[in-house]
Amino acid sequence: MTRVRFFAAAQEAAGTDAADYDVATLGALRTELTAAHPALAGILPRCAVLLDGARVGDDTPLTGAQTVDVLPPFAGG
Repeated sequence: MTRVRFFAAAQEAAGTDAADYDVATLGALRTELTAAHPALAGILPRCAVLLDGARVGDDTPLTGAQTVDVLPPFAGG
């Protein structure tokens, strides 16, 4: 199970600050996120999606207890 944490505009679009998903890869998670939360479709492509704090490709397997952070672009200093 992968824990997904949403921040700022992504949290608003998802309507929650966190949710759990059981998918095989990061790419499959992106697909699941937009299916579960259609409002994310407009901002997810611009978000940084970090797996346990690191940027990885969509083909990265999601196994075990992991955390994915969805971070929209932030402005300011």
